[in-house]
Amino acid sequence: MLKFLPRSPIAFAAVAVLALFSGVLAADDAALTETEQRLVEAVDARQDQALDLLERAVNINSGSFNLAGVREVGALFDAAFSEAGLETEWLDGSAFDRAGHLVVRNRADRDDDDHDNGGPHFVMIGHLDTVFEPDSPFQRFERLGGNLARGPGTTDMKGGNVIILEALRALDAVGALDDMQVTVVLIGDEESSGRPLSLSRAALIEAATEADIALGFEDGDSNPETAVIARRGYTGWQLDVSGTPAHSSLIFRDDVGYGAAFETARILDGFRRELAGEQYLTFNAGLVLTGTTLEHDAANAAGQAFGKPNVIPERGVVTGDLRTLSAEQEASARKRMQTIVRDHLPGTSATIAFTDGYPPLAPTEGNRRLLSLYDQASRDLGFGPVSAVDPAAAGAADISFTAGLVEMALDGLGLMGSGGHTTDETADLSTLPSQTKRAALLMYRLSVNHRD
Repeated sequence: MLKFLPRSPIAFAAVAVLALFSGVLAADDAALTETEQRLVEAVDARQDQALDLLERAVNINSGSFNLAGVREVGALFDAAFSEAGLETEWLDGSAFDRAGHLVVRNRADRDDDDHDNGGPHFVMIGHLDTVFEPDSPFQRFERLGGNLARGPGTTDMKGGNVIILEALRALDAVGALDDMQVTVVLIGDEESSGRPLSLSRAALIEAATEADIALGFEDGDSNPETAVIARRGYTGWQLDVSGTPAHSSLIFRDDVGYGAAFETARILDGFRRELAGEQYLTFNAGLVLTGTTLEHDAANAAGQAFGKPNVIPERGVVTGDLRTLSAEQEASARKRMQTIVRDHLPGTSATIAFTDGYPPLAPTEGNRRLLSLYDQASRDLGFGPVSAVDPAAAGAADISFTAGLVEMALDGLGLMGSGGHTTDETADLSTLPSQTKRAALLMYRLSVNHRD
Protein backbone atom coordinates (compact mmCIF):
# COMPACT_ATOMS: atom_id res chain seq x y z
CA MET A 1 0.00 0.00 0.00
CA LEU A 2 1.34 3.44 -0.81
CA LYS A 3 2.16 5.37 2.35
CA PHE A 4 1.00 8.95 2.10
CA LEU A 5 3.22 11.57 3.66
CA PRO A 6 1.88 13.67 6.56
CA ARG A 7 0.53 17.10 5.67
CA SER A 8 3.05 19.93 5.77
CA PRO A 9 2.90 22.51 8.57
CA ILE A 10 1.82 25.23 6.15
CA ALA A 11 -1.28 23.35 5.03
CA PHE A 12 -4.70 24.28 6.39
CA ALA A 13 -6.56 22.06 8.82
CA ALA A 14 -9.68 20.49 7.31
CA VAL A 15 -12.14 22.33 9.50
CA ALA A 16 -10.45 25.66 8.90
CA VAL A 17 -10.44 25.23 5.14
CA LEU A 18 -14.08 24.20 4.94
CA ALA A 19 -15.12 27.09 7.16
CA LEU A 20 -12.97 29.48 5.16
CA PHE A 21 -14.56 28.60 1.83
CA SER A 22 -18.11 28.03 3.07
CA GLY A 23 -19.17 31.62 2.43
CA VAL A 24 -18.24 31.80 -1.23
CA LEU A 25 -21.65 30.78 -2.54
CA ALA A 26 -23.51 33.46 -0.64
CA ALA A 27 -20.95 36.10 -1.55
CA ASP A 28 -20.80 35.46 -5.28
CA ASP A 29 -24.17 34.21 -6.40
CA ALA A 30 -24.90 37.39 -8.34
CA ALA A 31 -23.57 38.67 -11.68
CA LEU A 32 -19.86 38.56 -12.46
CA THR A 33 -17.75 41.32 -10.99
CA GLU A 34 -15.69 43.59 -13.22
CA THR A 35 -12.54 41.55 -12.57
CA GLU A 36 -14.38 38.29 -13.23
CA GLN A 37 -15.65 39.68 -16.52
CA ARG A 38 -12.07 40.58 -17.48
CA LEU A 39 -11.09 37.02 -16.60
CA VAL A 40 -13.65 35.73 -19.09
CA GLU A 41 -12.44 38.15 -21.75
CA ALA A 42 -8.84 37.04 -21.20
CA VAL A 43 -9.83 33.44 -21.95
CA ASP A 44 -11.71 34.44 -25.10
CA ALA A 45 -8.79 36.52 -26.36
CA ARG A 46 -6.50 33.49 -26.54
CA GLN A 47 -8.71 30.88 -28.17
CA ASP A 48 -6.76 30.82 -31.43
CA GLN A 49 -3.52 30.17 -29.55
CA ALA A 50 -5.18 27.55 -27.36
CA LEU A 51 -6.51 25.65 -30.36
CA ASP A 52 -3.15 25.84 -32.10
CA LEU A 53 -1.38 24.38 -29.05
CA LEU A 54 -3.95 21.59 -28.81
CA GLU A 55 -3.45 20.65 -32.46
CA ARG A 56 0.33 20.66 -32.17
CA ALA A 57 0.20 18.51 -29.03
CA VAL A 58 -2.19 15.98 -30.56
CA ASN A 59 -0.02 15.65 -33.66
CA ILE A 60 2.90 14.39 -31.56
CA ASN A 61 2.53 10.71 -30.79
CA SER A 62 2.91 10.22 -27.06
CA GLY A 63 1.83 6.67 -26.38
CA SER A 64 2.95 5.72 -22.88
CA PHE A 65 5.74 3.48 -24.23
CA ASN A 66 6.92 6.03 -26.81
CA LEU A 67 9.25 7.69 -24.33
CA ALA A 68 10.72 10.07 -26.88
CA GLY A 69 7.24 11.17 -27.94
CA VAL A 70 6.11 11.80 -24.35
CA ARG A 71 9.24 13.87 -23.78
CA GLU A 72 8.51 15.84 -26.96
CA VAL A 73 4.99 16.67 -25.79
CA GLY A 74 6.46 17.56 -22.42
CA ALA A 75 8.90 19.93 -24.12
CA LEU A 76 6.03 21.55 -26.04
CA PHE A 77 4.10 22.27 -22.86
CA ASP A 78 7.30 23.22 -21.04
CA ALA A 79 7.86 25.96 -23.61
CA ALA A 80 4.22 27.10 -23.40
CA PHE A 81 4.23 27.36 -19.60
CA SER A 82 7.64 29.04 -19.62
CA GLU A 83 6.40 31.61 -22.13
CA ALA A 84 3.56 32.33 -19.70
CA GLY A 85 6.13 33.21 -17.03
CA LEU A 86 5.84 30.00 -15.02
CA GLU A 87 8.69 27.93 -13.62
CA THR A 88 9.07 24.45 -15.15
CA GLU A 89 10.99 21.32 -14.25
CA TRP A 90 11.28 18.03 -16.14
CA LEU A 91 11.53 14.97 -13.88
CA ASP A 92 13.22 12.01 -15.55
CA GLY A 93 11.28 8.74 -15.38
CA SER A 94 14.05 6.20 -15.92
CA ALA A 95 13.73 4.97 -12.32
CA PHE A 96 10.22 3.70 -13.11
CA ASP A 97 10.82 2.85 -16.79
CA ARG A 98 8.82 5.71 -18.27
CA ALA A 99 9.54 9.08 -19.88
CA GLY A 100 8.98 11.31 -16.84
CA HIS A 101 6.78 14.20 -15.71
CA LEU A 102 6.55 17.96 -16.19
CA VAL A 103 6.11 20.01 -13.00
CA VAL A 104 5.17 23.68 -13.25
CA ARG A 105 4.96 26.31 -10.49
CA ASN A 106 3.92 29.93 -10.44
CA ARG A 107 6.37 32.62 -9.49
CA ALA A 108 5.74 32.50 -5.73
CA ASP A 109 8.68 30.87 -3.95
CA ARG A 110 7.13 28.37 -1.59
CA ASP A 111 10.24 28.25 0.60
CA ASP A 112 10.74 31.98 0.94
CA ASP A 113 8.59 33.56 3.65
CA ASP A 114 9.13 37.00 2.12
CA HIS A 115 7.36 35.84 -1.05
CA ASP A 116 4.80 33.46 0.43
CA ASN A 117 1.49 35.12 -0.45
CA GLY A 118 -0.46 32.94 1.94
CA GLY A 119 -3.08 32.25 -0.70
CA PRO A 120 -4.66 28.86 -1.33
CA HIS A 121 -2.30 26.29 -2.81
CA PHE A 122 -3.68 24.42 -5.82
CA VAL A 123 -2.31 21.29 -7.42
CA MET A 124 -3.56 21.00 -11.02
CA ILE A 125 -3.24 17.56 -12.59
CA GLY A 126 -2.94 16.46 -16.21
CA HIS A 127 -1.04 13.89 -18.24
CA LEU A 128 1.09 13.90 -21.37
CA ASP A 129 0.69 10.32 -22.62
CA THR A 130 -2.08 8.61 -24.56
CA VAL A 131 -3.15 5.02 -25.22
CA PHE A 132 -2.15 5.32 -28.90
CA GLU A 133 1.35 4.01 -29.62
CA PRO A 134 3.31 4.76 -32.84
CA ASP A 135 1.89 1.67 -34.56
CA SER A 136 -1.68 2.93 -34.17
CA PRO A 137 -3.40 4.19 -37.34
CA PHE A 138 -4.79 7.07 -35.27
CA GLN A 139 -2.13 9.78 -35.29
CA ARG A 140 -3.38 13.19 -36.43
CA PHE A 141 -5.63 16.07 -35.40
CA GLU A 142 -8.54 16.48 -37.79
CA ARG A 143 -11.15 19.24 -37.79
CA LEU A 144 -14.66 17.97 -38.42
CA GLY A 145 -17.87 19.87 -38.95
CA GLY A 146 -18.96 22.52 -36.46
CA ASN A 147 -17.00 22.55 -33.21
CA LEU A 148 -15.75 18.97 -33.45
CA ALA A 149 -12.21 17.71 -33.89
CA ARG A 150 -10.93 14.15 -33.87
CA GLY A 151 -7.48 13.11 -32.75
CA PRO A 152 -5.51 10.92 -30.33
CA GLY A 153 -5.49 12.50 -26.89
CA THR A 154 -7.76 15.42 -27.74
CA THR A 155 -9.92 14.82 -24.67
CA ASP A 156 -7.72 12.30 -22.82
CA MET A 157 -6.08 14.56 -22.11
CA LYS A 158 -4.08 17.07 -24.06
CA GLY A 159 -7.11 19.32 -24.13
CA GLY A 160 -7.13 19.30 -20.33
CA ASN A 161 -3.48 20.36 -20.29
CA VAL A 162 -4.29 23.32 -22.54
CA ILE A 163 -7.14 24.30 -20.19
CA ILE A 164 -4.73 24.31 -17.24
CA LEU A 165 -2.35 26.61 -19.09
CA GLU A 166 -5.04 28.98 -20.35
CA ALA A 167 -6.75 29.22 -16.94
CA LEU A 168 -3.43 30.26 -15.40
CA ARG A 169 -2.80 32.75 -18.20
CA ALA A 170 -6.21 34.33 -17.63
CA LEU A 171 -5.65 34.55 -13.88
CA ASP A 172 -2.30 36.21 -14.52
CA ALA A 173 -3.89 38.65 -16.96
CA VAL A 174 -6.15 40.05 -14.21
CA GLY A 175 -3.40 40.06 -11.59
CA ALA A 176 -4.85 37.17 -9.60
CA LEU A 177 -2.14 34.53 -10.06
CA ASP A 178 0.16 36.15 -7.50
CA ASP A 179 -2.55 35.76 -4.85
CA MET A 180 -2.36 31.96 -4.95
CA GLN A 181 0.18 29.17 -5.08
CA VAL A 182 -0.05 26.72 -7.97
CA THR A 183 1.74 23.48 -8.74
CA VAL A 184 0.93 21.79 -12.04
CA VAL A 185 1.86 18.12 -12.43
CA LEU A 186 1.63 16.72 -15.97
CA ILE A 187 2.16 12.98 -15.59
CA GLY A 188 3.98 11.11 -18.36
CA ASP A 189 2.60 7.63 -17.70
CA GLU A 190 -1.04 7.90 -16.66
CA GLU A 191 -2.29 5.44 -19.25
CA SER A 192 0.30 2.80 -18.31
CA SER A 193 1.86 3.60 -14.97
CA GLY A 194 5.51 2.88 -14.29
CA ARG A 195 6.36 0.73 -11.32
CA PRO A 196 6.75 1.04 -8.46
CA LEU A 197 3.97 3.58 -8.02
CA SER A 198 5.82 4.94 -5.00
CA LEU A 199 8.33 6.32 -7.51
CA SER A 200 6.14 7.05 -10.53
CA ARG A 201 3.68 9.06 -8.42
CA ALA A 202 6.18 10.56 -5.96
CA ALA A 203 6.07 14.02 -7.58
CA LEU A 204 2.29 14.12 -7.47
CA ILE A 205 2.17 12.94 -3.86
CA GLU A 206 4.75 15.57 -2.88
CA ALA A 207 2.76 18.31 -4.63
CA ALA A 208 -0.47 17.19 -2.97
CA THR A 209 1.21 17.13 0.44
CA GLU A 210 1.97 20.83 0.05
CA ALA A 211 -1.41 21.78 -1.45
CA ASP A 212 -4.87 22.52 -0.11
CA ILE A 213 -6.98 21.93 -3.22
CA ALA A 214 -6.59 19.41 -6.06
CA LEU A 215 -8.09 20.03 -9.50
CA GLY A 216 -7.99 17.26 -12.11
CA PHE A 217 -8.43 17.98 -15.81
CA GLU A 218 -9.45 14.57 -17.13
CA ASP A 219 -12.64 14.63 -19.19
CA GLY A 220 -14.69 12.71 -16.58
CA ASP A 221 -17.72 11.23 -18.28
CA SER A 222 -17.36 13.85 -21.07
CA ASN A 223 -20.47 15.66 -19.93
CA PRO A 224 -20.07 19.39 -19.14
CA GLU A 225 -23.03 19.08 -16.76
CA THR A 226 -21.02 16.84 -14.42
CA ALA A 227 -17.76 16.76 -12.49
CA VAL A 228 -16.08 14.08 -10.39
CA ILE A 229 -15.94 14.20 -6.58
CA ALA A 230 -15.18 10.49 -6.11
CA ARG A 231 -13.29 7.81 -7.97
CA ARG A 232 -12.97 4.16 -7.19
CA GLY A 233 -9.49 2.83 -6.68
CA TYR A 234 -8.29 -0.50 -7.97
CA THR A 235 -6.24 -3.31 -6.47
CA GLY A 236 -4.81 -6.27 -8.35
CA TRP A 237 -4.99 -9.78 -6.95
CA GLN A 238 -3.60 -13.21 -7.81
CA LEU A 239 -4.96 -16.52 -6.59
CA ASP A 240 -2.64 -19.56 -6.54
CA VAL A 241 -4.26 -22.96 -6.02
CA SER A 242 -2.78 -26.44 -5.51
CA GLY A 243 -4.41 -29.85 -5.61
CA THR A 244 -3.32 -33.49 -5.38
CA PRO A 245 -2.65 -34.93 -8.85
CA ALA A 246 -4.10 -38.40 -9.45
CA HIS A 247 -6.20 -40.42 -11.87
CA SER A 248 -9.57 -38.77 -12.38
CA SER A 249 -11.39 -41.91 -11.16
CA LEU A 250 -10.06 -41.19 -7.65
CA ILE A 251 -11.37 -37.63 -7.37
CA PHE A 252 -13.30 -36.73 -4.20
CA ARG A 253 -11.76 -39.58 -2.20
CA ASP A 254 -10.60 -38.54 1.27
CA ASP A 255 -6.96 -39.33 0.47
CA VAL A 256 -7.03 -37.48 -2.89
CA GLY A 257 -9.45 -34.59 -2.57
CA TYR A 258 -11.09 -32.31 -5.07
CA GLY A 259 -8.22 -31.03 -7.23
CA ALA A 260 -7.17 -27.53 -8.17
CA ALA A 261 -10.00 -26.89 -10.64
CA PHE A 262 -12.82 -27.43 -8.15
CA GLU A 263 -10.97 -25.44 -5.46
CA THR A 264 -10.53 -22.59 -7.93
CA ALA A 265 -14.21 -22.71 -8.83
CA ARG A 266 -15.22 -22.79 -5.15
CA ILE A 267 -13.20 -19.71 -4.36
CA LEU A 268 -14.42 -17.69 -7.33
CA ASP A 269 -18.02 -18.58 -6.60
CA GLY A 270 -17.44 -17.67 -2.96
CA PHE A 271 -16.26 -14.23 -4.06
CA ARG A 272 -19.40 -13.88 -6.15
CA ARG A 273 -21.70 -14.89 -3.32
CA GLU A 274 -20.02 -12.68 -0.74
CA LEU A 275 -19.11 -9.54 -2.68
CA ALA A 276 -21.33 -9.20 -5.76
CA GLY A 277 -23.97 -6.52 -5.47
CA GLU A 278 -22.28 -4.36 -2.85
CA GLN A 279 -22.56 -0.70 -3.85
CA TYR A 280 -19.46 0.71 -5.55
CA LEU A 281 -17.57 -2.59 -5.16
CA THR A 282 -16.68 -4.69 -8.17
CA PHE A 283 -14.22 -7.50 -8.71
CA ASN A 284 -13.21 -9.38 -11.81
CA ALA A 285 -11.34 -12.57 -12.66
CA GLY A 286 -9.56 -11.64 -15.87
CA LEU A 287 -7.40 -14.73 -16.40
CA VAL A 288 -8.17 -18.26 -15.13
CA LEU A 289 -5.79 -21.18 -15.65
CA THR A 290 -5.95 -24.73 -14.23
CA GLY A 291 -4.24 -27.92 -15.26
CA THR A 292 -1.60 -30.50 -14.52
CA THR A 293 1.02 -27.94 -15.52
CA LEU A 294 0.73 -24.28 -16.39
CA GLU A 295 2.83 -21.28 -17.30
CA HIS A 296 1.74 -17.83 -16.22
CA ASP A 297 3.24 -14.77 -17.93
CA ALA A 298 2.24 -12.06 -15.48
CA ALA A 299 4.03 -9.26 -17.34
CA ASN A 300 1.90 -9.82 -20.45
CA ALA A 301 -1.29 -10.96 -18.69
CA ALA A 302 -1.08 -14.28 -20.52
CA GLY A 303 -0.51 -17.96 -19.88
CA GLN A 304 -1.09 -21.51 -21.00
CA ALA A 305 -2.07 -24.73 -19.28
CA PHE A 306 -1.89 -28.46 -19.99
CA GLY A 307 -4.26 -31.03 -18.52
CA LYS A 308 -5.83 -34.31 -19.61
CA PRO A 309 -9.48 -35.15 -18.89
CA ASN A 310 -8.45 -38.22 -16.89
CA VAL A 311 -5.96 -36.43 -14.62
CA ILE A 312 -6.94 -34.37 -11.56
CA PRO A 313 -5.39 -30.92 -12.08
CA GLU A 314 -2.58 -29.95 -9.73
CA ARG A 315 -2.39 -26.18 -10.23
CA GLY A 316 -4.58 -23.14 -10.69
CA VAL A 317 -3.85 -19.44 -11.19
CA VAL A 318 -6.36 -16.60 -11.37
CA THR A 319 -5.63 -12.89 -11.76
CA GLY A 320 -8.12 -10.10 -11.38
CA ASP A 321 -8.90 -6.68 -9.98
CA LEU A 322 -10.87 -5.22 -7.09
CA ARG A 323 -12.42 -1.75 -7.24
CA THR A 324 -13.70 0.14 -4.21
CA LEU A 325 -14.76 3.65 -3.26
CA SER A 326 -12.92 3.93 0.05
CA ALA A 327 -9.94 2.46 1.86
CA GLU A 328 -12.34 0.98 4.41
CA GLN A 329 -14.35 -0.79 1.73
CA GLU A 330 -11.18 -2.17 0.17
CA ALA A 331 -9.87 -3.46 3.51
CA SER A 332 -13.19 -5.16 4.22
CA ALA A 333 -13.26 -6.80 0.79
CA ARG A 334 -9.69 -8.06 1.15
CA LYS A 335 -10.48 -9.61 4.53
CA ARG A 336 -13.56 -11.39 3.23
CA MET A 337 -11.72 -12.70 0.17
CA GLN A 338 -8.91 -14.02 2.33
CA THR A 339 -11.41 -15.80 4.56
CA ILE A 340 -13.00 -17.52 1.56
CA VAL A 341 -9.60 -18.59 0.22
CA ARG A 342 -8.59 -20.17 3.53
CA ASP A 343 -11.65 -22.47 3.69
CA HIS A 344 -10.02 -25.18 1.56
CA LEU A 345 -11.69 -28.19 0.01
CA PRO A 346 -10.09 -31.53 1.03
CA GLY A 347 -6.74 -32.20 -0.63
CA THR A 348 -6.24 -28.61 -1.77
CA SER A 349 -4.59 -25.39 -0.69
CA ALA A 350 -4.72 -21.81 -1.93
CA THR A 351 -3.28 -18.37 -1.29
CA ILE A 352 -4.23 -14.90 -2.51
CA ALA A 353 -1.88 -11.95 -2.91
CA PHE A 354 -2.95 -8.33 -3.46
CA THR A 355 -1.04 -5.72 -5.46
CA ASP A 356 -1.73 -2.09 -4.63
CA GLY A 357 -2.80 0.08 -7.53
CA TYR A 358 -4.57 3.44 -7.53
CA PRO A 359 -6.10 4.45 -4.19
CA PRO A 360 -9.76 5.43 -4.04
CA LEU A 361 -10.90 9.06 -3.93
CA ALA A 362 -13.75 9.03 -1.43
CA PRO A 363 -16.62 11.56 -1.72
CA THR A 364 -15.63 13.78 1.21
CA GLU A 365 -17.48 16.82 2.49
CA GLY A 366 -14.64 18.97 1.17
CA ASN A 367 -15.06 17.54 -2.32
CA ARG A 368 -18.79 18.20 -2.19
CA ARG A 369 -18.16 21.78 -1.13
CA LEU A 370 -15.73 22.31 -4.00
CA LEU A 371 -18.30 20.96 -6.44
CA SER A 372 -20.83 23.44 -5.05
CA LEU A 373 -18.43 26.29 -5.69
CA TYR A 374 -17.72 25.02 -9.21
CA ASP A 375 -21.46 24.66 -9.85
CA GLN A 376 -22.05 28.26 -8.77
CA ALA A 377 -19.24 29.51 -10.99
CA SER A 378 -20.73 27.63 -13.94
CA ARG A 379 -24.18 29.08 -13.32
CA ASP A 380 -22.81 32.61 -13.03
CA LEU A 381 -20.97 32.16 -16.32
CA GLY A 382 -24.22 31.11 -17.98
CA PHE A 383 -23.14 27.49 -18.52
CA GLY A 384 -25.75 25.89 -16.29
CA PRO A 385 -25.55 23.60 -13.25
CA VAL A 386 -22.94 20.93 -12.60
CA SER A 387 -23.67 17.78 -10.61
CA ALA A 388 -21.55 14.86 -9.41
CA VAL A 389 -20.74 11.88 -11.61
CA ASP A 390 -21.89 8.55 -10.20
CA PRO A 391 -18.71 7.02 -8.72
CA ALA A 392 -19.66 3.70 -10.34
CA ALA A 393 -18.98 5.38 -13.70
CA ALA A 394 -15.69 6.99 -12.66
CA GLY A 395 -12.58 4.92 -13.17
CA ALA A 396 -9.22 5.36 -11.51
CA ALA A 397 -7.22 8.54 -12.17
CA ASP A 398 -4.17 10.34 -10.84
CA ILE A 399 -6.18 12.72 -8.67
CA SER A 400 -6.82 9.76 -6.38
CA PHE A 401 -3.22 10.05 -5.15
CA THR A 402 -4.22 13.33 -3.50
CA ALA A 403 -6.83 11.62 -1.29
CA GLY A 404 -6.17 12.33 2.36
CA LEU A 405 -3.59 14.98 1.51
CA VAL A 406 -5.76 17.87 0.29
CA GLU A 407 -8.90 19.27 1.86
CA MET A 408 -10.83 19.47 -1.40
CA ALA A 409 -10.56 17.66 -4.73
CA LEU A 410 -12.50 17.87 -7.98
CA ASP A 411 -11.86 16.10 -11.29
CA GLY A 412 -13.44 15.95 -14.72
CA LEU A 413 -12.66 19.60 -15.52
CA GLY A 414 -11.03 18.96 -18.90
CA LEU A 415 -12.04 19.19 -22.55
CA MET A 416 -15.26 17.32 -23.29
CA GLY A 417 -16.08 15.02 -26.17
CA SER A 418 -16.62 11.35 -26.89
CA GLY A 419 -14.91 8.13 -27.93
CA GLY A 420 -12.02 8.19 -25.50
CA HIS A 421 -9.46 5.36 -25.85
CA THR A 422 -10.78 4.61 -29.35
CA THR A 423 -9.95 5.82 -32.83
CA ASP A 424 -13.16 7.83 -32.67
CA GLU A 425 -11.86 10.10 -29.88
CA THR A 426 -13.53 13.41 -30.69
CA ALA A 427 -13.40 16.74 -28.86
CA ASP A 428 -16.18 19.31 -28.59
CA LEU A 429 -14.04 22.39 -29.08
CA SER A 430 -16.80 24.68 -27.80
CA THR A 431 -15.99 23.36 -24.32
CA LEU A 432 -12.37 24.52 -24.49
CA PRO A 433 -13.19 28.13 -23.54
CA SER A 434 -16.11 27.21 -21.27
CA GLN A 435 -14.13 24.71 -19.21
CA THR A 436 -11.23 27.16 -18.98
CA LYS A 437 -13.52 29.91 -17.71
CA ARG A 438 -15.10 27.62 -15.12
CA ALA A 439 -11.72 26.58 -13.72
CA ALA A 440 -10.29 30.09 -13.72
CA LEU A 441 -13.34 31.59 -12.03
CA LEU A 442 -13.40 28.87 -9.39
CA MET A 443 -9.73 29.48 -8.54
CA TYR A 444 -10.16 33.24 -8.54
CA ARG A 445 -13.11 33.14 -6.16
CA LEU A 446 -11.35 30.79 -3.78
CA SER A 447 -8.39 33.17 -3.75
CA VAL A 448 -10.53 36.27 -3.20
CA ASN A 449 -12.46 34.65 -0.38
CA HIS A 450 -9.16 33.60 1.20
CA ARG A 451 -8.02 37.22 1.26
CA ASP A 452 -11.34 38.37 2.70
